[in-house]
Amino acid sequence: MTTNKMVKSHSRKQGFDFKKLEEDLNVAMASITVKDLAIFARQFAAMFNAGISMARCLSVLGEQCENAKLKRAINTLRADVEEGEELSLSMRKFPDVFDQLFVSMVWAGETGGVLDETLERLAVMMEKNHKTQSEIKSATSYPKTVLFIAIAVFFGMATFLLPTFSGIFEQIGVELPLFTVMMLKISAFCTTWPPIPQAIVIGGLIGIYFAYTVAYKTDSGRLFFDKIYLKLPLFGAILEKSAVARFCIIFGSLTRSGVPIMNSMEIVRDVAGNQAIANAIEYARNEIQQGGLISLALQEENVFPGLAIQMIAIGEESGELDKMLMKVGAFYETEVEEAVKSLTSALEPLMIVVVGGIVASVLLSMYLPMFKVFESL
Repeated sequence: MTTNKMVKSHSRKQGFDFKKLEEDLNVAMASITVKDLAIFARQFAAMFNAGISMARCLSVLGEQCENAKLKRAINTLRADVEEGEELSLSMRKFPDVFDQLFVSMVWAGETGGVLDETLERLAVMMEKNHKTQSEIKSATSYPKTVLFIAIAVFFGMATFLLPTFSGIFEQIGVELPLFTVMMLKISAFCTTWPPIPQAIVIGGLIGIYFAYTVAYKTDSGRLFFDKIYLKLPLFGAILEKSAVARFCIIFGSLTRSGVPIMNSMEIVRDVAGNQAIANAIEYARNEIQQGGLISLALQEENVFPGLAIQMIAIGEESGELDKMLMKVGAFYETEVEEAVKSLTSALEPLMIVVVGGIVASVLLSMYLPMFKVFESL
């Protein structure tokens, strides 16, 4: 008998379950995306609307689910539902799978007897939010990538190309222009060995990033930086519009599904994604408790755009707040999409100019002394 067979035989005798261990590892390594939950909600809504029992729907969804963590959660939901437990209560056992927003929407659908409609609405909302966030990440990742490439190109030229010309300039003995001297000093800094100066600079940058990370985890630090983000040129307007669209769509969907307004405000506060926006929502929530209006409270915080506040005020006056919120959310989603497209179009030539400028600066620093030599000849 081989060693592996002996180990497995001994483990089986001891009651060790390799299959269970493998399943636990797959669950621990799995991550659930918005897309996974949106597909789950949409398929669940379609089957439940077709008249299939809830337990049967969950059984089918569990069998075809490829995500190990979501699969285990669905199977547990099925078992709980078969025992008579409410679906929303069972979902609360998996906060790392189903967030407060998801559970509240399901609870509202169960309570109102419109679970299929609520799940369909939830799937649409999650897909829209995911699309908006993906567009913003795409717009911000492009300049980061190009800037990284530009810095890498500059570092490569300063490390391998400029030192060669530095020796040539010393042999010629020509007086170097100030710009060339500056570039040669940068090159000398990049090629210094042992790399103590470089380590100091890199260590300083890492320290700044670490300090930012620690500060951002505090309430005051997160509020400080999130306010700055909303004021950034170009990106600030996109972040603000995205936050407004997210607030309106989630708040409108929750109230339309029958979730109490105070609970809805609490949920949208927790998923706002920006502490300044979250504080404004919390202030509005407190004002509502005292009989105030959402629009007036948001206006006092001076975070939401005026158009959104006016539209929300109209919804409150007409008694159709949920409809107006959905319209405002759809409007700002379109605004974000158009703003991201415009920003991407504007950044492409700008980034090309930046990369070209960096390369040109290195080449210019090399050719300026040569021009002086040619003039002397």
